[in-house]
Amino acid sequence: MTTTNKALQSWVKEIEALTQPSLIHWCNGSDDEYDALVASMVDSETLQPLNPETHPDCYLHLSDPSDVARVEQFTFVCTDNETDAGPNNNWMDIVTAKRKMNALFKGCMQGRTLYVIPYCMGPIDSPYARCGVEITDSPYVVINMKLMTRMGDQALARIEKEGQFVKGLHSTGELDPERRFIMHFPEENSIMSYGSGYGGNALLGKKCHALRIASWQGRQEGWLAEHMLILGLESPEGDTHYIAAAFPSACGKTNLAMLIPPEQYSGWKVWTLGDDIAWMHLDDEGQLRAINPEAGYFGVVPGTSEKTNPCAYNMIQKNTIYTNVAQTADKQPWWEGKKTGEPAIDWHGIDCSSEQEGSVNIAKGPAAHPNSRFTVSAKQNKNYSSLAEAPEGVPISAIIFGGRRRELAPLVHESFSWEHGVLMGASVASETTAAAAGQVGLVRRDPMAMKPFCGYNFGDYWEHWLSFAKKSAQPEKLPRIFHVNWFRQDDAGEFLWPGFGDNIRVLQWIAQRCEGKVDAQATPIGFFPEIEDINTTGLEITANTMRELLSIDTHVWLEEMDAIKVYLEQYGDRTPQELYRQLAKVIARLKVSETGKLQAIA
Repeated sequence: MTTTNKALQSWVKEIEALTQPSLIHWCNGSDDEYDALVASMVDSETLQPLNPETHPDCYLHLSDPSDVARVEQFTFVCTDNETDAGPNNNWMDIVTAKRKMNALFKGCMQGRTLYVIPYCMGPIDSPYARCGVEITDSPYVVINMKLMTRMGDQALARIEKEGQFVKGLHSTGELDPERRFIMHFPEENSIMSYGSGYGGNALLGKKCHALRIASWQGRQEGWLAEHMLILGLESPEGDTHYIAAAFPSACGKTNLAMLIPPEQYSGWKVWTLGDDIAWMHLDDEGQLRAINPEAGYFGVVPGTSEKTNPCAYNMIQKNTIYTNVAQTADKQPWWEGKKTGEPAIDWHGIDCSSEQEGSVNIAKGPAAHPNSRFTVSAKQNKNYSSLAEAPEGVPISAIIFGGRRRELAPLVHESFSWEHGVLMGASVASETTAAAAGQVGLVRRDPMAMKPFCGYNFGDYWEHWLSFAKKSAQPEKLPRIFHVNWFRQDDAGEFLWPGFGDNIRVLQWIAQRCEGKVDAQATPIGFFPEIEDINTTGLEITANTMRELLSIDTHVWLEEMDAIKVYLEQYGDRTPQELYRQLAKVIARLKVSETGKLQAIA
């Protein structure tokens, strides 16, 4: 197969001359192609078949032990002007970056096959979708891209029709950590990744294209590329609201995307449209609509069980690629938190009972790597919504930001305006847990949960968010913005809110606010629910606990506002003045309120 697109033809020939592969394979995205690649990887022992009776068409890939996660310290945004990349990114000048990467790529595919992967991020017929081509020497990347994107002939046809695509060049290289770099060139819509086979570094359609490059594209073209889940909340009456939500890591993003309502919510449904990325565009009427650019899930496995996330657990029982999990004696995948089975072989491929040097066994450490992954088609999720393929996207009623805060943030509150909501998003922070070498409670800012993924200066990014109030034909149609905190604790360190499936109770209030069905009480930081408007039927939770969940300490919040101001100042004159105006309003409201703890509800 080849292409009629002369720019693509020329680029492939250029990369062929640079990397010197033995073969070139144009990927068509067919099931036969996938099966053939899987079979060849099994023959070469880079994939291991798992138990066909318990996990049909499931395979295990074990990475090099030095190549198991994103490498943010070696991930760069390369622009003409360093300020355009911003202090939120590592920057390298374009000439230096290309010289470095071309030296690494020179001759790197000798003896290997060069795969050309045309792919589409988003529904193939959607005007909101964008295409790319990844060149790689990794068959593991090809089979993962098959599950994660709309890949192959259809994508190539769209590229030939539109004439535009993001260029992504990848090689696993020698897997040398000292020769591992991921470079983004947003001004020319291109990516170069060398020295890693890990998904976040090698599946260039995911974080590299769908967030870092797409966020830059979105600013140029007037849309948003966000690190957000998309869910549909359907009431027993059949009314559905679509919600986009952004959370830093360890804040329950995947669990919310695949929420299972509790027994008390019979008749309610949660539809999953996406668990990781949302692209949001204004339609002609000023409504913000979202698509999920991905077609699959590349999820963290540890902690996934029938209890914590039954949707995810059930969908990975077949047709799944596992990476760096352990195995049971009968070759079933195993990971910490699975709650069933026992590991026999760890993620290094070593017997768990072995005393061999370098073994990570049940006595010495986790049998599955803490960042072990599954790759699976989104259509295997029983809560999958067919509207994930809707070319027009879904209308977003609400945007939710959230973080892990033990004391500061209430269970839920709503912004006073779009501009105030942007400040709420820019202020997102989460506290570290005990896993962070004892640094419990350390606050880390992660605006809009985009700190590792925004492809340009955060100051410009916030200005772009603010601009939607003027861009929308009907600003009143913009989504309402909320902040949630599932992690409020009492003095004994116990969580006050049950979380998980019971978070639907908060989503219900958010939907009712969007419909204008419930009032709310104004506080210095936003609108709070009335206590009776959060449905607690069936919960062992007292009115006093609810009051605690919906209260704020004005002293602590004034300190938080000072910390936010210091953070915003890091971006110098790129920080929008509107954020400072919104911050000043919050501070003024806090200062005129009662000192000490302010109960939002009596």
